[in-house]
Amino acid sequence: MIFPKPSAERRSASHVCTTVILTLLTILPGCRIPDLLRADRGKSVPETFNIQQEEEFTWDSSANVEFHEFFNDPMLTSLIDQALVDNQELKMLAQDIQIASNKAYGRSGAYLPFFFFGGGAGVDKPGSYTRAGAVEENLTARGKSFHEPLPDFLVAANVSWELDIWGKLRDAQTAACLRYLGTKEGRNYVVTRLVAEIAENYYELMALDNRLATLDKTIELQLQSLEVAKAKKEAGKGTELAVQRFQAEVRKNQSEKLIIAQDIVETENRINFLAGRYPQPVDRATAEFIDLELHALSAGVPSQLMQNRADIRQAERELQAAGLEVDVARAEFYPSLIIDAGVGYNAFNAKYLFSTPESLVYNIAGDLVAPVINRRAIEANYCNANAEQIQAVYNYQRTVLNAFTEVINRMSKVENYRNSLAIKREQLTALEASVDVATKLFQNARAEYVEVLLAQRDLQEAKMVIIETKQQQLAATVNAYQALGGGLLSYGNSMVVADAP
Repeated sequence: MIFPKPSAERRSASHVCTTVILTLLTILPGCRIPDLLRADRGKSVPETFNIQQEEEFTWDSSANVEFHEFFNDPMLTSLIDQALVDNQELKMLAQDIQIASNKAYGRSGAYLPFFFFGGGAGVDKPGSYTRAGAVEENLTARGKSFHEPLPDFLVAANVSWELDIWGKLRDAQTAACLRYLGTKEGRNYVVTRLVAEIAENYYELMALDNRLATLDKTIELQLQSLEVAKAKKEAGKGTELAVQRFQAEVRKNQSEKLIIAQDIVETENRINFLAGRYPQPVDRATAEFIDLELHALSAGVPSQLMQNRADIRQAERELQAAGLEVDVARAEFYPSLIIDAGVGYNAFNAKYLFSTPESLVYNIAGDLVAPVINRRAIEANYCNANAEQIQAVYNYQRTVLNAFTEVINRMSKVENYRNSLAIKREQLTALEASVDVATKLFQNARAEYVEVLLAQRDLQEAKMVIIETKQQQLAATVNAYQALGGGLLSYGNSMVVADAP
């Protein structure tokens, strides 16, 4: 049956209908997209930290000082260098970075055409009492009847390409790249924490050494007093009570030495663990601990903090990625245009497979697909992306607030502990003089043994307190350096991390 050709009016009406359908496919999906929710506006970051700084401090942030220069202790910096290479946590984070890099790489091909090439062979035998079998009985190829069963050979290439008309695929790739950069910044932040933790344990180890040395000097002093008490007893000028009290004090401090020795072992092994090595002695400086000074600290201005803190940079990257992912989710409401094409050779006999143009086959098709009804999954993904973006905003605000607070607290602690240490030194000088006076009076029988014991106890306690205060001051300095963003290797104007080979 031959159908009549459509009239010009019918062709015109068909074109109008096609245009209307395409327009509806383009416009309707964009209707009724849920409204975006907005995060609360964060408070502005103050222009200054509003902390008192000594005259030698500059307004350039100490975060720009590379850690080798900041600590200026080869034994400590060698431990840090080893940790940057062998620490297992950093190695795991390096794999997280590789995973994020692979995801970004995978996304980079999503907006390019996909090309497939392949071949196939098979046979087909329709039933004689079927439509296909009945048709084949009456068909010939090159004057011969079809083979039974009929072979089928195919060699073809196919191309599938989704045109990124809304920028959805490129936004997804950019978001993946930003998350990759955020993962690198996350590792950098862990590096600054690792540097600070090793330095803090290193100074704790030096403080324990000084505690041990203080106990040795105290025991030596108490043994001298014990000998005096024994001599006075033998001369009939003292009692057994004084001897036993001094003996008990000596035993107490000898027992305390063993506890400190155990603390030293545990602190050394914390450092060894962070450095990624098995337990072994840790070399440390023998300089006078109380007089030890680190590089001068300067907080700079909050705008520098935003650039130097790796966790802030990571939160910023995550926020940017979350914003792009909202755009990606929004683009799902609009039509997707996919072009499929293929070309190849197909024949029932291998010797005819590459006959051109007889065995040549090809096709091309374009699909314009748009969600119109039951878009709940798309709406849910869009709302989730919006919620995650709001979370990223609040996370960024919290990270900035936390960084600002850490700088204030730690810089203030450094200054207060420095002043406290100066006062405790004056107290120590007075107590040393009191022990000397009490010992001489006791030797000349002008003071009781109790006064000597109390003076020695006060002196020992003051020495221990001053060592602890110095340790806290050094720890505060290290933590302030980390809070400012210090602890990365600096080359020129860039901050990088020493990666494992």
